[in-house]
Amino acid sequence: MATEKVKRILISGPESTGKSTLCKALAQKYGTLWVPEYARAYCEALDRPYEESDLLPIAKGQWESENELAQQAKDYIFCDTGLEVIKVWGDYKYGRVDSWVLDRINPEHYDLVLLTDIDIEWEYDPLREYPDMKDRIFFRDYYLRELKALYGGCHLISGSLENRIQTVSLLLEALG
Repeated sequence: MATEKVKRILISGPESTGKSTLCKALAQKYGTLWVPEYARAYCEALDRPYEESDLLPIAKGQWESENELAQQAKDYIFCDTGLEVIKVWGDYKYGRVDSWVLDRINPEHYDLVLLTDIDIEWEYDPLREYPDMKDRIFFRDYYLRELKALYGGCHLISGSLENRIQTVSLLLEALG
């Protein structure tokens, strides 16, 4: 379990699966904060494609943002990805992951781990790389394996935004 009173909820998954939308909606519903995906702001500020050397600064930015916002959150904090994304991309694209990232991935860091499904339409964005359904299936399954290995499991969240919010709300009730 997370060390402070706020419960940390990780919302992870492949690109264009509604993570940010779900985080925003849940934060609004519960009157708390959410942690935006640091990689998005970082990569939007680059004047070039991201490369392996960018992964560690992205990881550190995500980690710092999450920890800072967790101190201000009420009851829950909804995290639009975490260090698992850096591990996935490091492993997949470059065949390695910095030890700084690996040292901070802890199965007890999050109180609830969610994987957003690929059942919503992929939307173009200049930072997104994999629109084909076969790639989306591959990455959903990749994340599923990683989340099981890193955190002991996850809950697959699918359906409309309303259905996703309802499912997460039931899971939060079960957390107590």
